[in-house]
Amino acid sequence: MKKKEEMLVITMEECGELIQACSKMLRFGEDSDYTQLQEEIGDVMCMIEILRDGGLVSEQQIQERIKVKKEKLMKWSMLYSED
Repeated sequence: MKKKEEMLVITMEECGELIQACSKMLRFGEDSDYTQLQEEIGDVMCMIEILRDGGLVSEQQIQERIKVKKEKLMKWSMLYSED
C-alpha cells in the first residue's frame, strides 16, 4: 500500500469510529465526560493534519470549506440559532 492510500484508509477508519461514537451516544445515552467522543474527534483531527501535511489538501482549502459549511448551517440548521 502506498503512503497516500494508507492515509486515506486510516482516515476512513477513524471517521467510521467517530460515527460509531456519535451513534452510541444517541442510542445508549451520553457519556458524562464525553471521553469516547473526544478520543475519536482527536483521532480524526490527527488524520486531517496528516492529509494536510501530506499535500492532499491545504490549510487554505480547509478553512475556505469550513466557512462555506458554517454559512450553510446558519441557513439550514438550528446550530447557530440563539435558542
